[in-house]
Amino acid sequence: MDNAVTLANPNALAAPAGFGARLAALPAKSKASLGIGIAALVAVLVAITMWSSQGDYKVLYANLSEKDGGAIIAQLSQMNVPYRYSDGGGAILVPAAQVHDLRLKLASAGLPKGSVVGFELMDGAKFGQTQFQERLTFQRGLEGELTRSITAMSAVQNARVHLALPNQNGFFREQQKPSASVMLTLHPGRTLDRAQIAGIVHLVSSSVPEMNPKAVSVLDQTGTLLSAAPDNANGAGLDAQQLQYVNQIEASYNKRILDILEPVIGRDNLRAQVTADIDFSQVESTAEEFKPNQGENAQASVRSQQSSEQMGQSGAGATGIPGAASNQPPVPATAPVTGAAQPLQTAQNGQASNTNSRKEAVTNYEVDKTVRVTRNATGTVRRLNAAVVVNHRSVTDAKGKTTTVPLTPDEIEKLNVLVRETIGFKQERGDSVKVINAPFRIEKIEPDTTPLWKQPQTIDMLRAAAVPAALVLVAMLVVFGLIRPALKAALPQPAPPADPRGSTLDAVVDDAEALPKLGTDAAGLPQLEAPRMSPTLIAARSYAKDNPAAVASIVRSWVSGETA
Repeated sequence: MDNAVTLANPNALAAPAGFGARLAALPAKSKASLGIGIAALVAVLVAITMWSSQGDYKVLYANLSEKDGGAIIAQLSQMNVPYRYSDGGGAILVPAAQVHDLRLKLASAGLPKGSVVGFELMDGAKFGQTQFQERLTFQRGLEGELTRSITAMSAVQNARVHLALPNQNGFFREQQKPSASVMLTLHPGRTLDRAQIAGIVHLVSSSVPEMNPKAVSVLDQTGTLLSAAPDNANGAGLDAQQLQYVNQIEASYNKRILDILEPVIGRDNLRAQVTADIDFSQVESTAEEFKPNQGENAQASVRSQQSSEQMGQSGAGATGIPGAASNQPPVPATAPVTGAAQPLQTAQNGQASNTNSRKEAVTNYEVDKTVRVTRNATGTVRRLNAAVVVNHRSVTDAKGKTTTVPLTPDEIEKLNVLVRETIGFKQERGDSVKVINAPFRIEKIEPDTTPLWKQPQTIDMLRAAAVPAALVLVAMLVVFGLIRPALKAALPQPAPPADPRGSTLDAVVDDAEALPKLGTDAAGLPQLEAPRMSPTLIAARSYAKDNPAAVASIVRSWVSGETA
């Protein structure tokens, strides 16, 4: 017992002074747990950092073909660049910080190959190239340049240009003119007006020598011929530009009606529709009008005047035998006082003769002439039909109950007058305006009874938070399950409470020796009294519980017979 008391001194229970020495004194199992825990914690932190950095991705290329997409992915894999796909695989996403560098590197590698190329094809001309290959390369380059110019338009998403350039020969009559076809893919909801289509036709025809603009065909992605002349359009209906114009006119009238009536009856208390009959026919007429200027007050202006006068004399020939009768002098001329003048008769050789007189006068006057050419404008409004539905008025009584009541005929008539004045109603044109009052049906919105954990936004949020939450949970398990126990064993332990009788183990030994013996049992073994629950014993138990390694070392020294 003396030996035990000597070994159980306070210095035997003291832990090493340094933290490194205390770690070195730990058992191999604790050291392995600490190392595994630290390695697992570092791995979790790295995983959290990598996961958080994956959110900053941007589009590298979009709308790629499968061939180009596969080539780009293979190149990214060789460059050890992480990538992802967008929804549907229509775009390739890469880290935002590497987008521009990757585009330059892929462009130097000739990717994507489906991109439009222009006259840079001529830079790679090979030695010994035939004339046919040179012409084909030039044609491809010209098509690429035209495609680049056309796709620069905001409404055009993609374009393809096909040129037909026939070989020219020495016979002028047998030469064929070039032609072109343009296939356009427009952005959703975009259209091209006639000026833009004419601009595309002029661009293509001006880029190819001796190409007639009529030889250029422009089509959209639906196969509709956009470059057709209005005269050659299908007469069964309106073309796209005319339909767009009609929609714009109707939308303008609808907006006018809503702007004038909404302040009066409320925003959601009316519906209006206007149908416009537009005349797109082109009529040209020419008229010539002649007005006489010979009226009472008209001053006639003579343009030209011509007069002529002719006088002639005719006599009978000599007849008979000349004699005394034929040699008589002529009869004197006689003129009547009134009446027409008689022809002059003269006697020649005894015979009478007649004298004829003729006068002509022609006067030309200036005549008024009006030439009028009338060309009717296209897109004129032929007729308007407007229909307006107005909701019942809401009335709240003194008790706070809300009911709907119809409008009075006088109020409906006032609204009708407002609509007529807004759209420019013309009775002679055949316009029609109808304003009726009817209650609006209110559809009840059923509440969403889907549980919170089944709603799509909750599921998406849980999916997004699942990875970081799992990593954090693993980190907590590693810290509290592996690292904390090892660090706690390596930290210095608090000293037990001092006992006036000496050290803790000495006090325990003294208490054990002080126990009285009650006697022996039937087997001859000593029968001891139950130990007293002294504070020293409680402190020793607590010390042994908190420091199992130190107590085990002391017990081991006791068993082996070593002295402190």
